[in-house]
Order: sequence, then C-alpha cells, then structure tokens
Amino acid sequence: MRTPTRARRRHFIPFALISSAALLLTACGSGSGGASAGGSSRAADKIPTTDVVSGVQKDAGAAALLPPGTSDLTIAYAIGSTPPGTSFLGDGKTLAGQDVDFANAVAKALGVKLKTRQASFEAILPALDSGKYDIGAGNFGVTDKRRRTIDFVTYINDGQGFATRKDSKLGKVTDLRQLCGLDIATGAGTTFEATLEQNKHLCTDAGKKAYRVQTYAEDGALWSSLQQGRSDVVMSTINGLRYSVAHQPGLKFLNEFHRLDVGFAFKKGTELAPAFRAAVNRLIADGTYKKILDKWGTTDSAIKTSRISPPELKN
Repeated sequence: MRTPTRARRRHFIPFALISSAALLLTACGSGSGGASAGGSSRAADKIPTTDVVSGVQKDAGAAALLPPGTSDLTIAYAIGSTPPGTSFLGDGKTLAGQDVDFANAVAKALGVKLKTRQASFEAILPALDSGKYDIGAGNFGVTDKRRRTIDFVTYINDGQGFATRKDSKLGKVTDLRQLCGLDIATGAGTTFEATLEQNKHLCTDAGKKAYRVQTYAEDGALWSSLQQGRSDVVMSTINGLRYSVAHQPGLKFLNEFHRLDVGFAFKKGTELAPAFRAAVNRLIADGTYKKILDKWGTTDSAIKTSRISPPELKN
C-alpha cells in the first residue's frame, strides 16, 4: 500500500546485516519482503509456484473494451516484497507474486502481451502520468488522495496492520496514541508512513511523547530492526505481516488497523480501466480468482466485484 509523503526519515543498514536478516525469512527483500535479486535462493525456493494462470482463455467481451489497436502494455512492478508481494524466484530472474498472477491472468483474458518493468514503489505512480508505464502493480491501496491523480481497477482488499515481537506487552492497536513514545518501523513511501506522519500530533496533543517513524527501503532491514530491538512495532500490509510472522521466529501479528481496496494503477482518465474491470470480474466468475487467492493464502482479501476508483474505505 504505497503513497508518496514529504516527511521521511530513512535508515540504512550495512549490506551484510540486510543479507543476514534475509536468511530469517522464507522470502525476503524490499516493501509490501520477498526474495530480491540478491536474496537467498533458499528463501526464494519456498515461494509458491503453482501455475494458476495458463488456463485462462481470452474473453471477447472484455477485450472489446480495450482502446482500438491495443496489443501490448507496459506494467511496472514494485519488487522485493514479502509474499504475496512481488519478488524473484531462486533464479534471480523470474518474478512471482500475487500481483504478477493477477496481471498475467488479466492479460490473458484481454489477449494482450505485458512488457514487464521494475521500479521502486515511490517511482511507479508518478511515472504513470508521464506515460512511462501503462499499468502499476505493487499492492497500491485506493485512497481518496490518490484518486485525485490516479485511476484504479480493484482486485483485492488488503490494508494496514501491526506486528511486533512475542515478548512485547503491546496489545491490539486500535488508536495510534497507544504507540506514543515507541519506534515504529515501516516501508518508505507507503500509506503506512503517511498515516503515521500525519497523526503524530495525536500524541503531543494528548501531552505524550510522539512515536518515532523509522522508514526502510528494504524489508530485510525492517524486520531485522524489529528482531534486534531497534524498533518496537512494524506497520505494513495485513497479508504481508501475516506471512512474515508465520515464517519468522519470535514475532506475533497484532491486528488489522484499516482496510483498503487494492488495485491496478493507471494514468488519470485512462481508457484501459473498463477492460481491466471486466477482465477481473471474468476471473472472479470463472474461478481463476479464487485459485490465485488460494495459492497465496489471501482468501480473506477476496472482493465480490471489481470497481473503478471506488471511494476510500472508511473503517
């Protein structure tokens, strides 16, 4: 769930420490951790590789909604995320992740070829407006702020959550004031960072010490920070947190904090959105959608129907 923000405090960890932290994960790297190109092959080997896409047939009705002459599209993935986020398999070349499966399935339903690119989370959304990419995929949450400049076609529901060490006395976080005085680790350029920065005043308004936001470009470094006690809690995607906690010792998932619809991102005013929405709805109807969620263990993130830039969920 990524969004640009002005206030940012970056932390850089020596490469050796990042690499050692990667070994703690079954798949680790950078943003929504997965095995990056330089990550451990042992971790990458445990990323699910079941083929749930090759059987998808072209849907003539959805394809007819594409702009005339559309035969290929350029998609940018944010790489290096904890499964179900996008990361590399053991060969260091093949991309795998929930977003990849959804994008490939939609492309097959529309009868178009995808030109794959890689970019940082922060870089993808601005590059859509310039025409560098046609589509952005990186667990992008649909927020009212983003909808002003970006169009979305939803395909799952994820959101914000918290995790910490098992020995922490921190309980379910329902109010950010419960985090006052703590060090919170999160991904750089994310909705989590924006939410935390925008609400720091809640602590000072209550006469308490503000929490400190620690942002990381690499998930390996983020989890290392928590494991080694430099951070008290992690705020990240619900699905990514559940996976990381299940595959690392000494951690626990605290709770969901705020749900958000997640969608493919496009330049504002795109003519591609109706076709993509129809394709996602076709995948839901023919059972491919459920197969993808089952593969990545994200059935709790299922949606009933795809929508174009719906209002931000309020919960």
